[in-house]
Amino acid sequence: QVQLVESGGGLVQAGGSLRLSCVASGSTPGTYVLGWYRQAPGKQRELVADISSGASTNYAASVKGRFTISRDNAKNTVYLQMNSLKPEDTAIYYCNAKKSVLPVRYTYWGQGTQVTVSS
Repeated sequence: QVQLVESGGGLVQAGGSLRLSCVASGSTPGTYVLGWYRQAPGKQRELVADISSGASTNYAASVKGRFTISRDNAKNTVYLQMNSLKPEDTAIYYCNAKKSVLPVRYTYWGQGTQVTVSS
């Protein structure tokens, strides 16, 4: 089991910045791929970015160049630095931890944090 607690959401004007944090606790969180997903009203949850334990990163095309994901394994924390925010970035952002120990796939979610970007 992995527990995830997000913080850092809020209201910001277009062009502004926010940094989200997610602290992972429980069973060996350092072995998981940590990431951020988001879900806007009426839309499906989508991957924003994720980062492996070895710091390999993966970004959605819509955020590449504006968002940066990082992790501090000593603190079991993953960050999402969001710059040049746009109104279409408005969503609930969820922290995620996942790994596969075949045939089992483990995935855990945080409670979500609201990000609202005003135009």
